[in-house]
Amino acid sequence: MAQQSLSFEGVENADQVNRITTALMMLDAVDSVEVGRHGAEVEGQARRDALIKAVKALKLGIEVK
Repeated sequence: MAQQSLSFEGVENADQVNRITTALMMLDAVDSVEVGRHGAEVEGQARRDALIKAVKALKLGIEVK
């Protein structure tokens, strides 16, 4: 199982963390996610660009790398 890391800038509260967690878990090929204010650890076969796109689609005004 592949593991990928994402970095965030601009996450300010628990609501944003919860919304990011939900968006990532809804993707096909994601097995587990741990999200915090500064980033996420994602396990599964999802493509990195799909993970980034899912977070950006939330329009939370945060930067994802």
